[in-house]
Amino acid sequence: MDSMGDRGENRSVQFFDTQFQRQVREQDYALNPFETRALAYLKSSVLDFGCGLGNLSLEAARRGHPVVAVDASPSAIARITADARRESLPIEAIQADISTWKLDRNYDSIVAIGLLMFFRRNQALQLLQDIQNHMNPGGRAIVNVLIEGTTFMGMFDGDNYCLFGLTELEDLFDGWTILSSLRETFTAPEATRKEFATVIAEKGR
Repeated sequence: MDSMGDRGENRSVQFFDTQFQRQVREQDYALNPFETRALAYLKSSVLDFGCGLGNLSLEAARRGHPVVAVDASPSAIARITADARRESLPIEAIQADISTWKLDRNYDSIVAIGLLMFFRRNQALQLLQDIQNHMNPGGRAIVNVLIEGTTFMGMFDGDNYCLFGLTELEDLFDGWTILSSLRETFTAPEATRKEFATVIAEKGR
């Protein structure tokens, strides 16, 4: 999965940076299922918030979207920067602590795949509110979180996480047009599982 942003030099950031280093060595740049689904819904300017290795950011830019890609992982941002420069793609790649990085402009698409669950609940909900507040009218939010029933906990840093309720994410987009809402289960190491909710919602004009 993608990196989930930075909460300082904690276990989650280290977990994903190590994973990204391996993927770069192996040239493993395949889009995951959530990124593949997201591509079809992108509109104009894109914020890839917690962009991880940048597979979605780079593919979106290849399709003509101007992209701001934000993540904590130095390995991820280095990869995105190098590939964007080599291909002359419209990407601004930013290494940042997402717990303190401030959205300072509006976007037509904001993607947060596998990000919000890596914060305590109050902060996760505030980040989601920030995403909604920085969406242009008619813009689309593409948000993916782990939900109750998840038993794979090895990538979390202590109690800096939250598992959303089964329908909570969709409920939080009340008043938006829900374009897609899915719940999916994936197997994980040591006989555990990941339960995901993904919502793609369009803001009213």
